[in-house]
Amino acid sequence: MRNAALFLLIILSYKSLEAQQVAGFVRDDKGKPLAGASIALKKERDSSIVKIGISNSSGEYEFAPVEPGRYFIAISHTGYAPQNSASFETIPNGSAQAPAIALSRATTALREAVVLGRKPLIEVRPDKMIFNVEGSINEIGSDALELLRKSPGITVDKDNNLSLNGKNGVQVYVDGRPTYLSGANLGDYLKTLQSSSIATIEIISNPSAKYEAAGNAGIINIRLKKNQAYGTNMTVSAGYKIGTYGKYNGSLSFNHRDRNINIFGDYAYNHAQNETYATMYRTQLDTFFLQRSTLVSMNNTHTYKVGLDYFISSRSTLGLVVNGSSQDEQIRSNSATPIIYMPTNKTDRILQANNRTDGSRDNVNGNANYRYVDTSGRELDIDADYGLYHLRSNQYQPNNYFDSTGKAMLYSRDYTIVSPTDIHIYTFKADYETNLAKGKLGFGGKTSYVTTGNDFQEYGVYSYPLRAPLRLLVKPTVDTLSRDNFDYRENINALYANYKRTLKGWIIQGGLRVENTNAKGTSTGYQANSSPAVPYDSSFTRHYTDLFPSASVSYNKNPMKQWTLSYSRRIDRPAYQDLNPFEFKLDDYTFAKGNTLLRPQYTNSVGLTFMYKYKLTTTLNYSHIKDLSTTLVDTTDASKAIVLRENLANQDIVSLNISYPFQYRWYSVFFNVSSFYQLNRANLGQGRVIDLNIFNTTIFSQHTIRMGKGWTGEITQYYVSPNIWQATLRAQSMWSIDGGLQKTLFKGNGTFKVAVSDIFNTLHWKATSNFAGQYILTTGGYESRLLKLYFTYRLGNKQVKAARRHSNGAEEENKRVGAGSGGATP
Repeated sequence: MRNAALFLLIILSYKSLEAQQVAGFVRDDKGKPLAGASIALKKERDSSIVKIGISNSSGEYEFAPVEPGRYFIAISHTGYAPQNSASFETIPNGSAQAPAIALSRATTALREAVVLGRKPLIEVRPDKMIFNVEGSINEIGSDALELLRKSPGITVDKDNNLSLNGKNGVQVYVDGRPTYLSGANLGDYLKTLQSSSIATIEIISNPSAKYEAAGNAGIINIRLKKNQAYGTNMTVSAGYKIGTYGKYNGSLSFNHRDRNINIFGDYAYNHAQNETYATMYRTQLDTFFLQRSTLVSMNNTHTYKVGLDYFISSRSTLGLVVNGSSQDEQIRSNSATPIIYMPTNKTDRILQANNRTDGSRDNVNGNANYRYVDTSGRELDIDADYGLYHLRSNQYQPNNYFDSTGKAMLYSRDYTIVSPTDIHIYTFKADYETNLAKGKLGFGGKTSYVTTGNDFQEYGVYSYPLRAPLRLLVKPTVDTLSRDNFDYRENINALYANYKRTLKGWIIQGGLRVENTNAKGTSTGYQANSSPAVPYDSSFTRHYTDLFPSASVSYNKNPMKQWTLSYSRRIDRPAYQDLNPFEFKLDDYTFAKGNTLLRPQYTNSVGLTFMYKYKLTTTLNYSHIKDLSTTLVDTTDASKAIVLRENLANQDIVSLNISYPFQYRWYSVFFNVSSFYQLNRANLGQGRVIDLNIFNTTIFSQHTIRMGKGWTGEITQYYVSPNIWQATLRAQSMWSIDGGLQKTLFKGNGTFKVAVSDIFNTLHWKATSNFAGQYILTTGGYESRLLKLYFTYRLGNKQVKAARRHSNGAEEENKRVGAGSGGATP
């Protein structure tokens, strides 16, 4: 059935290429090509708009497919008087040339320009892909992690680790600022960002030297909504969704803008109770572990942003932005693990570990910025940033051992783990651009300083055999062998230069970035349970400087057929929590630990992109990764599983991405296929060898049907073939289908949406691993099937006048705050 649907889509796409086409050319009053003009194809009969486009750098434009009939072209451009062409007629199975148009300079200033249109779901450009969340019905009530899970080319594994086209070095930005988080911490943070506050998700596959060198897979930049009008306006929204448990959210955004000042802000609240379940079959030596667990989390999240732009003059703007979030979370995990002695196939004992974790996550970021831009092409951006992450976690972790019947308790080992973390981030950066030699020269620099303080305290209660009420009488004792204090300091200094020039039929760009890194980590604790305890001090210091070149060449002599060849070298430094040597217990037999010896990974990538008629886009890419850093499920103490970060020898990936949008009257579809071949190799000694390869394909399509009278329907399909997770886990395929309806109300001021995600409840994962004498089969899932309701109402001035969008300087640092595998589970 799926193959038949795919074949039908291909046939429709092929037929659309053979349909009627209308092409034209627009000039200014001096006969020069006019780029960036707004082109509207209208019916002669009633002047209704059929299609809208923009002229390219050669002044050319094209519409396809176009039904036979009589049309005319309406063209407008800022600073020019709008003009209509003479009418013309199209015929079946042919191409029509629209009458040439030359625009004259406007003699009076335009008082107001109103543009009405619906953004496409996906915009594909040579260097990035833009996912317009605002244009989707099915994404209502979703958080950022759910949106990324279904974005083209992005994979989210069972522990919420991100990868793009098979590469795991993804850098996540929010409004141009790095989150400084990864792994479980990044996943938790992304869950606080609701789709109601997200405008777009940008997937930047080939960043220039202006961007941080971090991110071997590229950059994912989540752009939050920012009100865009003169005067005063406000948007309120509310949503509710239910799966196993109910969840609700609400948001408020406001904007006031006049000639000299722009004040904006938003606030959102989200309450969610979510369930995740998993089963893990694990064999090691002569023992078989069968772990079944259910995790229920409840969180209340407040997010906020307030900002001010002061327009000093027509060239200079001064801005201040403060944003942050506050989250309280309770996690209850129920786990039962029969421990079976395989030679006799009898249950030796049963481990029950019903964990409770109470935590909070507070984050605040402040940014002061200055921007200067003039008519001669000079631009200056200066940013100063400060960020604070205040993370708290208090976990009670009991381990109750029962006999084979599960009724008589044999003994217990209980732990209380307190692990506060504070992260401070200071950054300053400046970027300057100017015209030079018929091109654009950009250069700048950045310095950042980050401090992290982590205090890990583990208290143990050993009872034999005391039941829960009596354990309260036993005083917890500090486990000095597990207690640790980890402090980390890091300073990165960077300079870059980038040059871009457009020649006849060519666009060339090249840049070089140099980054100097200075880091020091100190881990202090105790190495013996003696009286007095024997302390230790384990420190490491690293200093290194690297060069990161990047270049691209685009051939667009025929704008309808554009080729782009690109190259870049990038780095991924260890996340702060990945260096943290603390041991986070999941139960007596499963825990996670950081690695102070973790090294940065380096990636060299080369890619070739072909864009046909601004629609069909194909990208072929090859990447070689040295010292690949990945999460690994290893063994320790004969029968225990440990989750940690390791450097593998290397990784080679070849990827192919194809996308195509198609529209016919009331129906439109975006179709994307992402494929890659991945090879992982490493020899970690003692028979611990990794030699895995996989061919993976992800198919994504979104179908939109405009039904009239304000109604719109949408169906989203997602399929991912077998993949590799965490270096050694072979994951099986997954797929899902979402459906939704939208209705505009109150003269366009209100919008009501209803959707069902994962209609057939198929988003379940299954993976196997055979490494270091340990075989793992794990299955699981989460509340993926949800009924979602959402309502939005807009008040105030609706004139379109774009407010300034600004990204600050603390980009790469913020994304590494939670970039750890800390909460990962095998």
